Amino acid sequence: MEISIIIPVYKEKKIDLFLKTIVNNKTLQNYEIIVVDGDGTSGIDTIPVKNITKIKSKKGRAKQMNEGVRYANYDILLFLHADTVLPNFALKSINEALRNDINAGAFDLSFNTNRKSLKFIAFVASFRSRLTRLPYGDQAIFIKKETFNKIGGYEDIDLMEDINLMQKLKKQNHKIKILKQKVITSSRKYEKNGLIYNTLRNLILLSLYILGVNPNKLARFYT
Repeated sequence: MEISIIIPVYKEKKIDLFLKTIVNNKTLQNYEIIVVDGDGTSGIDTIPVKNITKIKSKKGRAKQMNEGVRYANYDILLFLHADTVLPNFALKSINEALRNDINAGAFDLSFNTNRKSLKFIAFVASFRSRLTRLPYGDQAIFIKKETFNKIGGYEDIDLMEDINLMQKLKKQNHKIKILKQKVITSSRKYEKNGLIYNTLRNLILLSLYILGVNPNKLARFYT
């Protein structure tokens, strides 16, 4: 099965370097890349590849990803953050996972650092997502396009759109699989804000969202 890789970006000056890591990965086959630019400044003109499409959208990750789906030609959607690198044979693993009665999933998490503290956080995050079946977007969420459309896609909210999507899947009894392979995502937010602050903030925001606090209000505290 063919896969549409949808990448929402906002003021990403190095998107060309990121896309090259995808294009140069020979383990990826039968795919298209759709870059959804939320501000019109992220350039991809330096990459001479035919299967990359760039579109513009209003700012907002949920808006941008939904817009990307409108241009998707293939039956499987993979939502990829611009600071997250896929493991080798990622698309093959996704295809294998979705062959049975699985409709969506994500990967385990790792960071681009050797710090033991962040390795532990990645381990806890992966364990949490396996336990709750509520992975975050930086774990590279994938889903069958038919299923995505049936549940109404991403809600137009400023935060927790990834958790909300998984909640809708679970409410309709769709099975979610967390793959053992690990994506490598940037640790820049932890380096910028501090390990303890970032960890506690994420935990508090997730807990408040689960308790019913409006995610648009919570987004004010996510910087």
